[in-house]
Amino acid sequence: MNRPEPALVDPSKHRVLVVDDEEIVLVALRETLRREGYQVVTALNAVQALEVLKQGPFSVILTDQQMPQVTGLELLAQVKGVQPDTTRILITAVLSLNTVIDAINKGEIYRFIVKPWLREELLATVRNAVQRHELVCRNQVLQATTLAMNEKLSALNRSLEQQVRRVAEQNQQFEQLAQALQANLEQSVQLCLKTMETFYPTLGSQARRTAQIVKAMVQGLEIAPDQRQALEISSLLYDIGLVGVPRNLIRRWQNEPELLSEAEVALIQQHPILGQELTGFVHHLQPVGRIIRSHHERYDGSGYPDRLQGEAIPWLGRLLAVAVSYAESNLDPREAIEAIRLASGAHFDPDAVRAFLRSLPKATVPARERGLLLSELRPGMVLAKGIYTANGILLAPEGQLLNEPFIDKLRNHNRINPITQTLLVYC
Repeated sequence: MNRPEPALVDPSKHRVLVVDDEEIVLVALRETLRREGYQVVTALNAVQALEVLKQGPFSVILTDQQMPQVTGLELLAQVKGVQPDTTRILITAVLSLNTVIDAINKGEIYRFIVKPWLREELLATVRNAVQRHELVCRNQVLQATTLAMNEKLSALNRSLEQQVRRVAEQNQQFEQLAQALQANLEQSVQLCLKTMETFYPTLGSQARRTAQIVKAMVQGLEIAPDQRQALEISSLLYDIGLVGVPRNLIRRWQNEPELLSEAEVALIQQHPILGQELTGFVHHLQPVGRIIRSHHERYDGSGYPDRLQGEAIPWLGRLLAVAVSYAESNLDPREAIEAIRLASGAHFDPDAVRAFLRSLPKATVPARERGLLLSELRPGMVLAKGIYTANGILLAPEGQLLNEPFIDKLRNHNRINPITQTLLVYC
């Protein structure tokens, strides 16, 4: 079995200190090692050796054991404290057990050389000692490099942890900001809805019915969250443009549309455009504006305001058109559903109609409300909203069943203190 070749050592790079109180021994060792290329320094005693060691590092130190005043073992014990990485070799004429034990306990001796030594054995021992010194130095460099890398890694980890914390804090801030923006958006939508209800209460009740239908429709459709939100907001604000139309015209349009003049029809047909403008002042509501503008378009191109046809009408606008038609219909629910079914492919997108029919059983639709004049109240009607005086005094609560005496009471009060609010009853 072949053994691996020992690592090559460049002797010229290594300093060797030889210590012996016999001059002839010093000369012999010095010349032997110098011929091998080592840098050799000699000392006659321990005192000289320690002074030499203070002047620079040595790879190897060889010292005789039997020297006056300070033995070789005692010297090597001191060398360990001065240059701990120097490989220590003890030269002795007698290798006893006590010497070995002392060498282990005191000097941490690498090798022993027994007098008289063999030249090849001496050179092999020194060569191995030099290799050991190189290995120790390399390990120290490696350890220092590893320590430096570990410190850098620790610093990077700390930096990463700080970045993670900053990102987490930023995400938390973004989340809080998003929640605040969402809350502001919801408040803005509710304010607009309240404005519609105050201006013309029927608009608010129809919007709430439409919103419930739309919520049921989107449950069964693959719609992105932002588009879903835009459609749900549109279902509440689609008639916001009617706030700019006279109330009496809205009333006649809802109850007797066939009696409107061309100019009045043209004014009514502008409300989707006005609705888009009213919602367009907020950048993230621009998709809502486009949906509102298209909710009166018809699949066959007969709608308004842009006469769009088929796929040219935004998909969310097509969905909203079906929900609005049902929510605003004055027909019985079954008749309203049948009317929408018959209009599929003409007024309405067939896919939108199917989505509506599939989702309607799951929708919680508020009762339909109708705005009436005081003169139009009839026995058997139920108030959908309380009636108040101009000073805020309740005249009739929500849910009140009307009869002839109660209606006369309201009319008598109106002659003295006019009732200005729109009266809402359940249809």
